[in-house]
Amino acid sequence: MAANRPSDATANWWRDAAIYQIYVRSFADGDGDGTGDLAGVRARLPYLVELGVDALWFTPWYLSPLADGGYDVADYRSIDPAFGTLAEAEKLIAEARELGIRTIIDIVPNHVSDQHVWFRAALEAGSGSPERDLFHFRKGRGADGEIPPNDWVSEFGGTPWTRLDDGEWYLHLFATQQPDLNWAHPAVRQEHEEVLRFWFERGVSGVRIDSAALLAKDPALPDFVVGTDPHPFIDRDELHDIYRSWRAIADEYGGVFVGEVWLPDTERFARYLRPDELHTAFNFNFLACPWDAGRLRTAIDDTLAEHASVGAPATWVLCNHDVTRTVTRYGRTETGFEFAAKAFGTPTDLDLGTRRARAAALLSLALPGAAYLYQGEELGLPEADIPLDRIQDPMHFRKGGADPGRDGCRVPLPWSAQGPYAGFGSTAEPWLPQPDGWSTYAADLQSEDPDSMLTLYREALRLRRAEPGFGTAGEPGIRRLAWLDAAPGVLSFTRTGGLACVVNLAADPAELPRHTEVLLASGPLDGAWRLPQDTAVWLRV
Repeated sequence: MAANRPSDATANWWRDAAIYQIYVRSFADGDGDGTGDLAGVRARLPYLVELGVDALWFTPWYLSPLADGGYDVADYRSIDPAFGTLAEAEKLIAEARELGIRTIIDIVPNHVSDQHVWFRAALEAGSGSPERDLFHFRKGRGADGEIPPNDWVSEFGGTPWTRLDDGEWYLHLFATQQPDLNWAHPAVRQEHEEVLRFWFERGVSGVRIDSAALLAKDPALPDFVVGTDPHPFIDRDELHDIYRSWRAIADEYGGVFVGEVWLPDTERFARYLRPDELHTAFNFNFLACPWDAGRLRTAIDDTLAEHASVGAPATWVLCNHDVTRTVTRYGRTETGFEFAAKAFGTPTDLDLGTRRARAAALLSLALPGAAYLYQGEELGLPEADIPLDRIQDPMHFRKGGADPGRDGCRVPLPWSAQGPYAGFGSTAEPWLPQPDGWSTYAADLQSEDPDSMLTLYREALRLRRAEPGFGTAGEPGIRRLAWLDAAPGVLSFTRTGGLACVVNLAADPAELPRHTEVLLASGPLDGAWRLPQDTAVWLRV
C-alpha cells in the first residue's frame, strides 16, 4: 500500500530545494575502521541541519564489491556491511526527516555487479540459457570469435566487451565488473519497479537515476557510425516508456526523480522532463561551463529555456563525485570541465580558484530551481593528488594510467583540526589518504571563522530559504530571472521580491546597481558601489 501523500504545502519542495550529496565512504567514519558509514552520517546530522540543506542525496550504499565506488551493485535491497545495515539506513532516513531533511537515494539501472545473483547464474547456466537473456551476451566476430561483437567504446575507455572461457562476450559500458542489463527483458523492468517500491516504502523522498540515458540498446547491437540516428545505446526512444512507468510509481508515494542525463541536444534533454516522466535532471552544461561571463549567461539562458518548455525546474551544480573540485578547476587556465582533458600535474592557483568558487556559490544559489552541493564544497576543499599506488578508480586503470581518475574529489572529509586524520573519525588510516594540510580545511575551524567558505555557505543557504524571492516551489511554471544591463564580463540579474545578484568576472571593479542593502558578498567590496574581480554579491534593490 502506498505511503501517505505529502501535503500541498510540501509536495513541491524539490522545485527549489538545496540538496547535499553524500559520498558515504568519505563523509564520516562512525566505527573507526577507515571507511565512512551510516553511523558517521547520523552523528553529523546536526551539522547538516546547521548548514541549511533540505535533502541528502546518497551515492550507492548497497552491497557491492566496490569495483566502481559502489556503482557496481550486488543487491539493491541490502546495505553494504562497510556502511552499516538496512535497519541503520531506515533509522537515518527517519531521523533526518524528523530534522526536516529528506533523503534521495541512487539507483543504478544500466548495470549490476558481476557478483549480482543474476549475473552469477548467467555465468553458471551457459550459452543460450534464459539466465543470459537478462544481459547482453553475444558471440564474437572473426574466425574463432576472437573479435568483440561490435566496435563500441566503454565510458571508461577501451572495449566494453569481455570474453568468457566458453567463448561468449558480455557487454559492459563501464568497468568489466559492471555487466549491462537487457532492458528489453520484462524481468529487468519488473525488478527495478519493485526496488523503487522497496525504498519508497522505507521513507525515501526521491531517487537519482545513474546514467539515465544509457539503459536501452539497439537489439542488433550494431557498430557505431558517427551521425547515426538513433544512437545504438544513448538516448533511445524506448527509455521514455520505462520512465513513464517509474513516474507512476513515484506519484503513488509523492516521490521525485532526478536523472543523470548527459545530452548536448537541449530538445532531446527536455523530453525526459515531460510531466509524466522525470521531475528533474542534472544540468551538466552549467557544471562544465568555464569561468566566463558570456558562456555562463548562455548556459543559464539555455537551461531555463529548455526547462520552461516542459514546466520543470532547473538544477544547478558546480561539482560532484565524478568531477574535479570547483576550487581546483577555477584555479586553472582551462576552467571548464571535460573528462578527456583530465591530466596529472595541471598547474593550479588555489587562491584564485577559491575566490572564484566563492563567487560561483552565490551565483548558483541565486538561480531559479534546485541547487546540489557536493560534500566538502562548503569547506572549499581542493582536488587532492592521490599517490599512484593508492589510486582505486577504475577510470584511471581503464585509460592506461593517463587519467588521474576521480579519487581526488573523494578524499575523506576533515572535521576537526586536532583529531587523527583531520577528525574523519578513523583510528585506522582512511581508505584514501588525506593530503598534507588537510586539517586546515576542518569544519570546526571554519565554524569559528566569519570569513570561511563554510560560513559563506551557511549564510547563503539561510538567506535562500528566508527570502521568498529565491523560491519557485508551488508555482505552475518557473520563476525566471531578469537580466540587468551590465558592463562586459559582469553578470547581473534580479529575482522577484527586490533581490539581485551581481558577479564580476571582468578584470576591473564593476559598478553595482542602485540598492538599499547588501545581503551577502563572496568577498570584500570596493567601497559601497564597486564589486572587485571574481566577486559576487546579493543585493536588495
